[in-house]
Parts: sequence; structure tokens; C-alpha cells
Amino acid sequence: MSHTPEGTLLTSIILNVFRLNGLLIQEGDKLVKELGLTSARWKVLGALSFSETPLTVSDIARKMGQSRQSIQRLTNEMAEEGFLAGIDNPNNKKAKLYSLTDIGTEIFTLAMERQSHWVNQVVEGISESELQDTSALLQKLTLKLE
Repeated sequence: MSHTPEGTLLTSIILNVFRLNGLLIQEGDKLVKELGLTSARWKVLGALSFSETPLTVSDIARKMGQSRQSIQRLTNEMAEEGFLAGIDNPNNKKAKLYSLTDIGTEIFTLAMERQSHWVNQVVEGISESELQDTSALLQKLTLKLE
């Protein structure tokens, strides 16, 4: 079976998204290295920062589209280093809840300040309508796959 024209285009988009993801991880790692972070650690801080309540490792993994095991390793390391606080979970004694410490919040804020400067440079020359169309398409594809 061969691709439809739309299937061919979507395959091209998927391959570009894979390449873009790799490049974004590289750039993110460079951006936050001096803060003691990697892109993966930054994503954990972001998941917790944008949540109104503490999260379990499984919650963080779902939000990030990552495996629970990889997030468990990161949360353990980040708690030891003072970025996260582990809290007893009244609903599940085995699954701790995690929240940002003051240090975690401060580091996340610094990372986002760096990201703001970086992203404003990257977006130069790309129109708002192009960005809106791309965002809408990615959201639509995400909903179909979820």
C-alpha cells in the first residue's frame, strides 16, 4: 500500500518534527547547562511549575510523554540536589507527590528568562500566521493520536 498525497506530506512533517525535537533538546541542554539542568530536568521543573498541585512521578511522566522510570530517576536526583521536595501522598503511600522547592522555582525562572531571549531570536522572520497555522496543526495531530 502506498501513501496518499496527504500521507506523504504527514510523513515528511513527522520526520521534520523528529529532527526538530532533537535540535530543541540540544539547544535546551546548551541553554540551561550553567544552571545545573538538562532539557529533561527542565521539563520536570516545567511540569511542576505549571501544575496547581504537587504531582506524582506518573503524573509528570504523562504530562511529558516520558516513561515513569526515567522520570523517577530524574525526580530522585533533583530531590537530592534540592530542586524538588517529595511529599507524602495521602492517596497512595508508595507514590510520593513532588513540588518545586524555592531553589527549583528560582532555577526554573532563570531557565525561562533564557528561553525567552533565545526563542525571540529564533522566531525572527517567521510570521504570526505561520506560527498559528503550525500550532493548530500540531494540536490537531496530537488530539488525533491521544
